[in-house]
Amino acid sequence: MSDDILKRLTETLEARKGAEPDSSYVAKLNAKGLDAILKKIGEEATETVMAAKDDRNEKIIYEVADLWFHTLVLLSYKGLTAQDVLDELSRREGVSGIEEKASRK
Repeated sequence: MSDDILKRLTETLEARKGAEPDSSYVAKLNAKGLDAILKKIGEEATETVMAAKDDRNEKIIYEVADLWFHTLVLLSYKGLTAQDVLDELSRREGVSGIEEKASRK
């Protein structure tokens, strides 16, 4: 079920990546470039933190959805997909976080 939405979003983001900026929000964001995408991710991350501090679950869900969406825009912009992230999470599954972090050095 969740894979389906990620696949559909990935397809939509790819389709809109090269579209005319006037045609969609994603096309406009892509046309503005990496800095604009990163700025949106920063804004959404901050709003997620604020929602968590307010302890309002519905607001947390809303803001995390925005954060995830804009992160998916970044992945698409860089030629990556949600599946790439899922593959990495799968690789890490069952590995201690301490061990995994140490393996990056």
